[in-house]
Amino acid sequence: MLIQVNNIAKMYGGSQIFQHISMSISEREKIGFVGPNGCGKTTILKLLAGMEEPDEGMIHRKKGMTIGYLSQIPVFATGTTVDDVLRSAFAPLLKIHKRMSTIEKELETVRSEAESASLLLEYGDLQDAFTRNDGYELEAKINKVTAGLNLELAASQLFADLSGGEQTKVMLGKMLLQEPDFLLLDEPTNHLDIHAVEWLEQYLQEYAGTFLVVSHDRYFLDEVAEKIYHLEDGECHVYHGNYTFFVKEREGKLLKEFQDYQEQQKKIKKMKEAIKRLREWANRANPPNEGLHKRARNMERALERMEKLKRPVLERSRMGLTFDAAERSGTDVVRLAGVSKQFEDGRLLLRNIDFHLRWNEKAAIVGDNGTGKSTLLNIILGEENVTEGEITTGSQLKVGYLSQKTAFADKSLSVLAAFRNEIPVTEGRARHILAKFMFYGASVFRCVSNLSGGEQMRLQLAILMHKDVNFLVLDEPTNHLDIDSREVLEEALEQFNGTLLAVSHDRYFLNKLFTKTHWIWKKQLYDYPGNYSWARGKHEQLTAKQCGQAEVLRQPLVQNRNGNETAFSTPGSDSGKDTNKSIMKNNISFIEKEIEQLEATIAELEKTLAALTEKGHKAADDWSVIAERTKELSSKERQLVALYRQWEESIPSSGPFPS
Repeated sequence: MLIQVNNIAKMYGGSQIFQHISMSISEREKIGFVGPNGCGKTTILKLLAGMEEPDEGMIHRKKGMTIGYLSQIPVFATGTTVDDVLRSAFAPLLKIHKRMSTIEKELETVRSEAESASLLLEYGDLQDAFTRNDGYELEAKINKVTAGLNLELAASQLFADLSGGEQTKVMLGKMLLQEPDFLLLDEPTNHLDIHAVEWLEQYLQEYAGTFLVVSHDRYFLDEVAEKIYHLEDGECHVYHGNYTFFVKEREGKLLKEFQDYQEQQKKIKKMKEAIKRLREWANRANPPNEGLHKRARNMERALERMEKLKRPVLERSRMGLTFDAAERSGTDVVRLAGVSKQFEDGRLLLRNIDFHLRWNEKAAIVGDNGTGKSTLLNIILGEENVTEGEITTGSQLKVGYLSQKTAFADKSLSVLAAFRNEIPVTEGRARHILAKFMFYGASVFRCVSNLSGGEQMRLQLAILMHKDVNFLVLDEPTNHLDIDSREVLEEALEQFNGTLLAVSHDRYFLNKLFTKTHWIWKKQLYDYPGNYSWARGKHEQLTAKQCGQAEVLRQPLVQNRNGNETAFSTPGSDSGKDTNKSIMKNNISFIEKEIEQLEATIAELEKTLAALTEKGHKAADDWSVIAERTKELSSKERQLVALYRQWEESIPSSGPFPS
C-alpha cells in the first residue's frame, strides 16, 4: 500500500468541507478524481501531498516514497531559462556530473599516484551512480518531454517572461521528468492543446508509478484512469473503472439507493401506523391494556434504533441554461476567400485561408496552441484585420461571442451589477436569472474579481443566454467548468436552433456537438465533414502524405546514438530528394543550410562517441569526453528538432483534404 487515508475530515472558516473520507492507494494505480467545483478535491490533494494536515483522521504514507505536486509557480533566480527549470528536475544527477567534471580537472594537475588513484576510485563510484540513475539518458528524457509539451522553441526563453499558462506547462514538464512514486495532477489539461493532451495521455498510460489526477476532461479520464474517486457533498466513493464506467455504475448505485430509501420509508410508515393503532387499542380497553402499550413502546424503540437511510439526490442543482435563436440569418453566415494574416514583425500566421459557414451548421476549429485559432475567430468577428483576402458575412446576423479571456472590463462590479450592465432588467428579475446559474442569495453581491474561473464563465453564459443572437461564437467555452456544467452547456447548444462556431480542446465536447471540423495546420485550414475523432483520423492520413519523411524526423533523435540513421540522412533516399525539392520550391535555403550544418556536426559527434566506445573508455579523461560529447549531441539534436518544425511549416499545402 502506498497511501492509506482513514476517516479524515477538514474544516475551513467553521464550515465542514468533508468528513469520514477514506482512500486506499496502491502502487502503479491510475486514478481519476472527480466532483463538482468547490467540493474539496484540491484540499484532498494538498492533504495527500503532506502540505496540510487533516483536522481528524490519519494519513499513512509508505516510508521513503516521493510525491510530486505543483501547488503554485515558484520564483526562480533572474536569468533562469525554461531549459534550466527542466534540468533542475535532475539536480542530484547534475551534482554528480559537476563533481565528475571537477575530478577530471584535478586529474590533469595531480602529481601523486596515491592521490590519482583515490580520485579515479571516487570518479568510478560517481560514474556508476550516474549510469545507474540513467544520467546519460538525461538529454533524451528532456527531449521527450519538451517535444510532447511543445516546449522546444521555448527552451532558451526566460521562465519569468512566459505567461502563467506556459509557466504551468513547464512546471508540469519538470514534475514529469522527476518521475515521483506518487504523482498528483490538478487539472493538467487546462493549459495544453490537443496534441499535448494526447501526448500526456500516452505518458500516463506508460507511467511506472502511481498517479491521481483531478480533471473535468471526460475523454482524458476515459483514456488514463482505471479507478475513479468521486467526491460530493462531503462524501467520497470509489469506482473501479474509467470515467464512462463510473457514470454507469453511479447511475445504478443511485437508483438502488433510492429504491432502498423508498422501501425503508414504506416500512417506517407502516411501523408508525402500527404504533398508533396499538396505542389506540390499548387506550380503548377498560382498564387500559398495558401489554399493548408495551408492544407500542418496543416498536417505537426499534424505530428509533433503525439506521435511517439518507434520501439520495437524483437531480442536483445545475445551471438553467438555454439558448433561443433569434430570427434566422441568411443561408451564408460567413465566407472567407484567400485570407492571410501576417504580423508587423513579418511573422506569417495564416496563409490563403478559405472558410464557409452556413446557417444552422455546428462547426469547430482545432489545432495546436499558437496556430491562430483565436485569431481566426477574431477575423470572422471583424475584430482583426487581414493582410489579404475577402471576408463576407451574411444578412440578419446577430452574433453572441464568448471569449476564453474574461469579458468584464470592470471587475470591481458585483455579479448583479455586471449582469445588469449587459442585460437591462429589474434587480428582482436579474436575481431570479442569476439563481438559475447558481448565484444564490448574497452571492450576487460578490465582486467579479473574487469569482473563480468557473463562476466567471457561468456569469458570462448567463449574459450570453439573454442576448438576442442567432450565431454563437465560443472560444474554449468548457474551460473552468465542472462536468455537470459542461453537460448543461452541451444540452443547451444541442437545442440551439442557430449557427454555432467554437474553438475547443475538449474532445468529448467536440465529438458530441460538432458535425464539421476545421483544422489549422502549417498556417492553412483543412475542412473535414465530421466530428473530432473522425477528422483526426483523416488529418493523420493527410499529414502522413504531406510530411512523409518530415514526420520521421520529428521523432526523438536519440536513436542516432545507437547507430540508427534517420531517413533524411540517407543520401539516396527518394523522399529526401522530394523534401529537398520542396525546400527549394519554397526558397528556405537558410533553414536548409542550418539543417545540413547540424546534421554534419551530429554525424561527427556520433563518430567520436563510437570511437571512444570501441576503446573501452576506461580512463577518466575518456569518460569526461563521452559525457561532454553526449551532452553536446543532445543539444544539437534539440536544435535540429526545432528547425524541422520551422522547415515543416514552410512546406506548401496541397489544399483541403478531399472528403
